[in-house]
Amino acid sequence: MSEYVSGIPADQALQMLKDGNAAFLGLESSTADVSAAARRRTLEEGQDPYAIIVTCSDSRVIPEAVFNAGIGDLFVIRVAGNVIDDHQLGSIEYAASHLGSNLVLVLGHDHCGAVDAAMNHDPEGYIKFITDDIAQAIGDEQDEYQACKKNALHSVAVIESSLEIQHDEELGLKVMAALYHLEDGRVDFFE
Repeated sequence: MSEYVSGIPADQALQMLKDGNAAFLGLESSTADVSAAARRRTLEEGQDPYAIIVTCSDSRVIPEAVFNAGIGDLFVIRVAGNVIDDHQLGSIEYAASHLGSNLVLVLGHDHCGAVDAAMNHDPEGYIKFITDDIAQAIGDEQDEYQACKKNALHSVAVIESSLEIQHDEELGLKVMAALYHLEDGRVDFFE
């Protein structure tokens, strides 16, 4: 990476996510700024996401809603099973170094179809690349919640194995995992 751009501190970003999730749990409708003015502002001034969220492609997991965030607040990377490969690492490095995001949150969720497929099925085709990675992450775990948690923590370990991420961690980047509950919208953070 060329240079490291420092945004708000990781601990402050984490508190913003926690506060956003608490607000989300009590909302009848969103208060996040998705207005035309916000779209114009981020077009003219650029994006300034306070956190990088790596999450599953599941249509029920919407990080901007879960954390009551508006346009430009989160840099979201979505892939089935929230697995990590070079493409996700490159996206994380970009957001950390060029946009100043100091928190990477791997957001898994319960009742994950990709984790279920790794635990209980033997898929074929390109899905197998995902389920093989998840199977390696969860080992012989049979508890669905614990398997989803292990999978998210495994993705954190993969992210932290990147030499560039390690350099950024020395400069204040924090990488952690969390698990979203589909039933009630609550997020468990694993620090």
